[in-house]
Amino acid sequence: MSIISRFLGIIIATYWDDHSPPHFHAKYGEYEITVSITTGVVEGKFPKRALRHVLEWYELHKEELLENWNLCQRSESPKLIEPLE
Repeated sequence: MSIISRFLGIIIATYWDDHSPPHFHAKYGEYEITVSITTGVVEGKFPKRALRHVLEWYELHKEELLENWNLCQRSESPKLIEPLE
C-alpha cells in the first residue's frame, strides 16, 4: 500500500498489485471505500461529510490519480498528491 495523500483524518492510498478498473482507497477510522478513477463510482461505506471531502479531492486530482495508477501497474512509486485544503 502506498499512501498518496492525507487530509482531515482521511488516508488516500493505492496498492501496487491492485486489480482493474483503476481506483483508489480511502480510509477514515474504521470506514473504507474504493473510488473508481474513471467513473467516480464509490464502493463501501463512509460518513457523509468525509465522503464529500474525498469526492471533492477526487474531482481536483483525477489526472494525477490516473497517472499514479499507471505508475503502480508498472511497479513504480506513485507520487504524493496535495491534500484537500
